[in-house]
Amino acid sequence: MSATDPTRHASRTARGAAELKLGEAAIELLRARLPEIAGLTVTAIIVEVPGYTNALAGPMGAKIENAVQFALGGFLRLASSGEPGTPLAPTLEAAYVLGRGEARSGRSMDALLAAYRVGARVSWRELSRTAVEASLPADTVAKFAELVFAYIDELSAASVSGHTDELATTGRVRQRYLQVLSRSLLQGDTREHLIGKAEQADWDPPRTLTAVILPSAHLRGVLGALDPRTLHPDDDLADLTTPDPLGEEDPAELGVLLVADADGSARTTLLRTLRGRQATVGPAQPWTTVRTSYLRALQARRLQLTAGADAVVDTESHLATLVVTSDPTALDDLRRQVLAPLDDLRPATADRLTETLREWLLHLGRRDDVAAALHIHPQTVRYRMTQLRQLFGPRLDDPQVVLDLTIALSAKAPLEPAGPA
Repeated sequence: MSATDPTRHASRTARGAAELKLGEAAIELLRARLPEIAGLTVTAIIVEVPGYTNALAGPMGAKIENAVQFALGGFLRLASSGEPGTPLAPTLEAAYVLGRGEARSGRSMDALLAAYRVGARVSWRELSRTAVEASLPADTVAKFAELVFAYIDELSAASVSGHTDELATTGRVRQRYLQVLSRSLLQGDTREHLIGKAEQADWDPPRTLTAVILPSAHLRGVLGALDPRTLHPDDDLADLTTPDPLGEEDPAELGVLLVADADGSARTTLLRTLRGRQATVGPAQPWTTVRTSYLRALQARRLQLTAGADAVVDTESHLATLVVTSDPTALDDLRRQVLAPLDDLRPATADRLTETLREWLLHLGRRDDVAAALHIHPQTVRYRMTQLRQLFGPRLDDPQVVLDLTIALSAKAPLEPAGPA
């Protein structure tokens, strides 16, 4: 174990055990309920700590259950002994090994400590209920509570020590491999190379990855709530973007997350987690093609798409805008072409008529709806549409022209001045 071996610092727990007098009846009741308490504790960790959500589906589930049962069994031996010399080393060693294993599994320290917090709460709730059923006096229940939390403090310290030691010995090497993998994913490397780099990094590929772009200041605040296989390139966007500008945003202040298996119903959870963090979320893609998700999120960021005060910009809600703006030069050319009848108007007049024509197309000619959208009187809409029909003539009845106008005006992109000032 590490130089800061937690097995050497168990005096608080040992003193608590020496002062506690539970009685044989209470001990037998606790022993009988131990499997049930362990099960409830494991279930709570799985439900409440995102990093452990899918843990029961694989071999990690058995390890978690065994670790919890072993820890609770060790606690019961300690609580029932009433002797300060009862050894804590076996359970602390197991907690230390668990910490190292969690680091190798890619789970963060935050996830591990969150699991301990949930475990402490649920264990004490069930243990205290049992203590009350055993009719223990209030001062004994108080000492019992102190022992529970002192014991869990010892275990969590041992696990943190193991987690830290594992990262110190192997984690930095693995992190470098994960960074190489992340950059290769964003650069669109070949599937064969990506699979090789994933194996080199000892990274278990998820079905899908979803790119998220958000201010670097918010990255650490969300990482603990995401699947532990989520990748976090250390590079900021200034190193990862193409030369295209990002509007008023500084790429050096933005970062990227590649979130594992955030498709289907899990996407709703992701969007909720990112709320209020100025995030832009690309589509879920097969993990080897996550560059598509990244480029789409990047394009939405460049277009400065918005979704309300604290809402996340979900690119899946802006597909039409992203499609029509995928070739900005072609869109500008189409707008100039279809709006040529307005070239001889003053810019302010052309802008008003363009805005009216856009709403008229989107609302299928319903005058009252157009007026409501523009906050003007229906008669004003009628007047402006009369002007437009005079300028466009029969072209407004041509399906192809209507299609071109709808596409050209679907995104509120600024139009280069085409007429006299």
